[in-house]
Amino acid sequence: MLNVVALNGRLTTDPELRHTSSDIPVTSFTLAVDRSYVKAGAERQADFIDIVCWRGNAEFASKYFRKGQLVAVEGSLQTRSYTDNQGIKRKAVEVLVNNLHFAEARRDNGGGQAMPSNNESHSPSSAAVSTGDNGDFVEIDGDDDLPF
Repeated sequence: MLNVVALNGRLTTDPELRHTSSDIPVTSFTLAVDRSYVKAGAERQADFIDIVCWRGNAEFASKYFRKGQLVAVEGSLQTRSYTDNQGIKRKAVEVLVNNLHFAEARRDNGGGQAMPSNNESHSPSSAAVSTGDNGDFVEIDGDDDLPF
């Protein structure tokens, strides 16, 4: 079976870290994802996708991601059913995150946490990031020295 979702969008709110009764970190947020097509004479539409992060991904998202920031997530689609406060059965569709990434250049906004250094991981399979001596990302000019 194949269940893979990859999204690139902007956060609609700051992620807030919570913990389960078993003390497992979890956060959820919504991504506004632009549709790839625009009807003639209309504005581009966006879909609002619910995202759920657990453990290290939850801690990373709550520490470094902020409302309006462009992020990329990779995960799987999951559904769950529940009964709301009025006794009505509901269904939730969410993306369960495996990996998440920054998707835009760093902005100095004067507040919040500093972006992670090359030794700070945000996914179980993430590799080290090439950074300069001061910890910032290094822009590579040309493709002469790229290993691929």
